[in-house]
Amino acid sequence: MTGLNNEQLTELVTRVHAVRGGGFASRGRPYALGLFGSVALVVCLMRKNITQAFAGAIFGVSQPTVSRRWDLLRPLIGQVLAEFVPDLAEVVGAGTVLVDGTVCPTWDWGHVPDLFSAKAGYPGMNIQIAATLGGRLAAVGPIPVHGARHDAHAFVASELKTLLVEISAVADLGYVGVEGIEIVPFKRSPGGELTTNQAEFNTALSKIRAAVEHAIAHLKIWRMLSEEGGRYRAPIEKYQSMLKAIIGLFFFAACE
Repeated sequence: MTGLNNEQLTELVTRVHAVRGGGFASRGRPYALGLFGSVALVVCLMRKNITQAFAGAIFGVSQPTVSRRWDLLRPLIGQVLAEFVPDLAEVVGAGTVLVDGTVCPTWDWGHVPDLFSAKAGYPGMNIQIAATLGGRLAAVGPIPVHGARHDAHAFVASELKTLLVEISAVADLGYVGVEGIEIVPFKRSPGGELTTNQAEFNTALSKIRAAVEHAIAHLKIWRMLSEEGGRYRAPIEKYQSMLKAIIGLFFFAACE
């Protein structure tokens, strides 16, 4: 349900307990769900993207209790796991990364502009990803960008570009002319055709870039980011802290 083994979940609970100063005990009536169960509940929400009502039924608490635990513990999980997010240079050294964006589905709130992505065909948030040539997730832009914005804009706005300083990056045609992206496919001019060498280069580059799709799929095992997991349902203002928590959980879960 959480994607963490028993040792990892226990360590996460210990870290959250330390940050809260040990204050998760009621002086009156006992809490309906203690710290261990509450942390498991919040991680489960991000892992499976079940509704809060369904999560409440599983953990034996009310939906309002689930909502309160979500708001309390989601930012703390991102905070205590931040140290597990590796420095990009540690992952790739002087190597090259593959860059791509993915639109993670959300509800289409009327008061939130520019969520609908014409490319994806649904409303969502654009998350920018960097991966190694072997398909290992190397970095995630920490700031989600509204889905209507193109990858070229999101690459900068997400702050992934900042993380890639002095690291060579390869991307698709959506990043043509973007500072910080060194290698992109050749683009066919209107009415023109690619040369044989250009077409062969694009084909070879496409095969190499398949690795970043693998990294994106691996990140989306956390189904709150996945098309298969439904849609992100919580208020959009909480999206960035949710993303930070999932990034921390992803790298934390990968630790041996």
